[in-house]
Amino acid sequence: MDERMPHTLLAFHAHPDDEALLTSGTMARAAAEGHRVVLVVATDGGEGLAATEYAGDGGLAVRRMGELEASARALGVARVEHLGYADSGLGPHAPPDPPGATRFVRANTDEAAARLAAILTEEDADVLLTYDPNGGYGHPDHVKAHEVGMRAAELAGTRRVLQATVPRDTIRRAIDLAAKVYRFPPEFDRNSFNRAFSARRDITHRISVRRHIVAKRASMRAHASQASADGGADRTLAAFLRIPRPLYDLVFGREWYVDATAEAHGITHPPDENGDCALDRGDRALDGEGTRKGRAAGRKHSGIRTDVFEGLT
Repeated sequence: MDERMPHTLLAFHAHPDDEALLTSGTMARAAAEGHRVVLVVATDGGEGLAATEYAGDGGLAVRRMGELEASARALGVARVEHLGYADSGLGPHAPPDPPGATRFVRANTDEAAARLAAILTEEDADVLLTYDPNGGYGHPDHVKAHEVGMRAAELAGTRRVLQATVPRDTIRRAIDLAAKVYRFPPEFDRNSFNRAFSARRDITHRISVRRHIVAKRASMRAHASQASADGGADRTLAAFLRIPRPLYDLVFGREWYVDATAEAHGITHPPDENGDCALDRGDRALDGEGTRKGRAAGRKHSGIRTDVFEGLT
């Protein structure tokens, strides 16, 4: 139990399973430290890819919401909510709206933001986790979630908004390493990651979650439908879950954020005379184990925050 006054963290995602990939370690850490954690998804994930055994009967959305509940239990989440929108799919054109629902990408931004703001206000949330302006890798629902999340925080007066992201150079290095042992499909475009997620200099928070890696892996495993495919095709989530623990801990032991308030005021971490940005220096100073000594060293050497609640009273 953390000795500070408990806070409330609300994580807002586009689909079930997005929380597992981007923010689950932060959520598990906050819950373990005695803070209240709330998980809100915009859509039911009904347009996700999945094997016939999960999607063949048309019940994928219901299954994915059940998987979300299982993920939330693994992370210690206190409350799960769905804003009521339908999954827009990954294609350039969303399918027609299903009966009684609106595809999220077509939702009125202010209306969707008001739904989320009502939960932020009810919970008196101190921190909102949402997406960066790119929506990570550009999924239309993720971009929409960024727009809705930022507007909701404005409506609710939420004190801190952190945009979940990954340093894009880290992704490119990981892809290059994976390519040595894994053959990507022909349509895979490494260069698309030149624009995905965030520049390293813009990162403001680097959270060590290695002590909560078991919960993070359980969160990923809960989304079984998203690790499935017909005909032996591989899925990204399935590949992640095959990574053995020591390497998994290294790859997934950190989560990154951009403080939207800092970004709005032009606060970044430019390279020094040696070509290192603050995050590079912090990477060397911080041991990654989440220790008090390590966190203090990271702050001293980088200016990067290592706790999502740091500075809040």
